[in-house]
Amino acid sequence: MNSKNIKSGPSGAPVRTLFYGMGYTREEIDRPIIGIVNSHNEIVPGHMLLDRIADAARTGVLMSGGTPVEFPAIAICDGIAMGHEGMKFPLASRELICDSIEAMAKGHQLDGLVLIPNCDKIVPGMLMAAARLNIPSVVVSGGAMRAGYADGNVLDFNSIMEKVGSFKNGDCTEEELEVVAENACPGCGSCSGLFTANSMNCLTEVLGMGLPYNGTALCDSGERVRLAKIAGMKVMELVQKDIKPRDILTDKAFENAISVDMAMAGSTNTVLHLPAIAHEAGIKLDLSIFDRISEKTPYIAKLSPSGVHHIEDLHRAGGIPALMNEMTKKDLINKDCITVTGFTIGENIANTKVKDYSIIMHIEKPYRNRGGLAILRGNLAPDGAVVKESAVAEEMLVHSGPAVVFNSEEEACDAIWGKKIKKGDVIVIRYEGPKGGPGMREMLSPTSSIAGMGLDKDVALLTDGRFSGASRGASIGHISPEAMNGGLIRLIKDGDIIHINIPERTLSVDIADEDIKSREAEFVMPEPKVKSGYLARYAKLVTSANTGAVLEV
Repeated sequence: MNSKNIKSGPSGAPVRTLFYGMGYTREEIDRPIIGIVNSHNEIVPGHMLLDRIADAARTGVLMSGGTPVEFPAIAICDGIAMGHEGMKFPLASRELICDSIEAMAKGHQLDGLVLIPNCDKIVPGMLMAAARLNIPSVVVSGGAMRAGYADGNVLDFNSIMEKVGSFKNGDCTEEELEVVAENACPGCGSCSGLFTANSMNCLTEVLGMGLPYNGTALCDSGERVRLAKIAGMKVMELVQKDIKPRDILTDKAFENAISVDMAMAGSTNTVLHLPAIAHEAGIKLDLSIFDRISEKTPYIAKLSPSGVHHIEDLHRAGGIPALMNEMTKKDLINKDCITVTGFTIGENIANTKVKDYSIIMHIEKPYRNRGGLAILRGNLAPDGAVVKESAVAEEMLVHSGPAVVFNSEEEACDAIWGKKIKKGDVIVIRYEGPKGGPGMREMLSPTSSIAGMGLDKDVALLTDGRFSGASRGASIGHISPEAMNGGLIRLIKDGDIIHINIPERTLSVDIADEDIKSREAEFVMPEPKVKSGYLARYAKLVTSANTGAVLEV
């Protein structure tokens, strides 16, 4: 794929006339044409300021002799979509983002891309497009939001979600709730904790597809603008050297990403997105690799929601390069992986140091000797389930309790807010997987309500759906196979005893074989929740969570 295919020679005259009509000069037309994929909009805080990032990236391309051409990508805010039917769309939008970038890039035979995302599904969607297209590409994200403050407390988006639970429990007034609402998000950027957006922005850097500090430089900083200019310059180097995403997105690069993910306990959604990106690069990431890497990776950075630190703190401590350099002390990073800088990971991080060992711990003195995420298996999840182990209270790492079963998130929230959940219960929410949801909704509302009501040390929550990167507690998601694909979760009844053993990586339910057979004989699969439009088509094509919820061709 190359713009010369459409613009050169006599046969390229029709294309040139269209460019002339837009005001481009012949010199601009003859240069490499670089797509600036800008997911700016005015409804997502992480994307509100992306126009200045796009302007800076354009400047970088122009400085290095290319012609930038800007086009948009959609972006949905998970926080605004949370807790209602809108949450069926964010994960499904990942595929739309990837497909639309493919269509624009191939339709216009672009020479390279600068991809500008910031929030949850937009980052992996753009990375998937880069891997699929395999033309020189650099990702530069919009940057993290600063943490909020009120009444001496450090706040983030999760603070307001949990405060709603406290309000419904009668533990705070509406006025106190509004104080947190006014202060939890003090400005634009991707929400300030190590939630899904910032997890993926950091891992973009680790994969080698973003510049150093792409994951932590703040949204409102001059550093972020400089990164965007350099991204525009670097994509031109990649075009000249013919370095493409699949040269960068290797098996070792994905191992690096998983290692860093475990070292800082990123969002459980990374276990969906990394396999999906790898799939587009022609690499299979089995869930077993996450546990294998977790077993040997110390947990050395404890950010919200697992801890009290935020992205701005991680940046001040040296960012992802310093964290990676600390990890090299135990040979946990493949240093020879090439990156969009033109240098290897090892060269990028060689001179970085941890500036604050209270934020990034010494590798020899970690919070724990194993990583922050865990893959559970058992009769309830033979193909795997995912939990952020680092955010689970010690009391809930091993737990057995009676199932309280719901067929939707709304039913579960009504029961939680109605104080129908008792200590020791295991809430089961099914038919919320990729196919059953459809769209595999995030469930920050029930998890934050449980935490806000003070039940996170007493109640577990299982689902074939998924959780926000802001979730904490014994929240186990991605149960595969999902209910709509015939998973055992569809046969669970109230009162069935569920056993959770996170240290042993097991998840099972006590149902005798003969009971399973009788329940299967009586079982009738429910009608699809959505029967028309994009989601209906998505549900027919989407695969299980353990595969990354990619679409079957």
